[in-house]
Amino acid sequence: MVRNVSCLFYDGKIYFKTDKNFRKTKQLFENPNVALCWNGVQVEGTAMNRGLVIDEPGRKFEKLYEKYLKNSYNKYSHEDTEILIEVTPKFAELWDTDENGDAYQVFIDYEKERVDVVSYD
Repeated sequence: MVRNVSCLFYDGKIYFKTDKNFRKTKQLFENPNVALCWNGVQVEGTAMNRGLVIDEPGRKFEKLYEKYLKNSYNKYSHEDTEILIEVTPKFAELWDTDENGDAYQVFIDYEKERVDVVSYD
């Protein structure tokens, strides 16, 4: 399934919040394998429920969410059903073009600690 989420990136992970009662959250509990896509970048990884947003040690997500996504923060962050989902990246694929307009892909395998750049014809 494709779902909209607002992500934050810190400590080498990807984080987003969601309501623990949503259909998408129940699907994550059943299958933690996820893929996130934005602007020519796709990241595949594993999602983990980190509990209530307000219970995160240091409340880093909450502080960053308020800073970068203030409207959503003001409306939803204090709900007692909002949980923090942590995504550990396993693989990423990026599409881009060089200064000549030639396309290429970058493949990042986090588990093998390997990066491959491949020209695209």
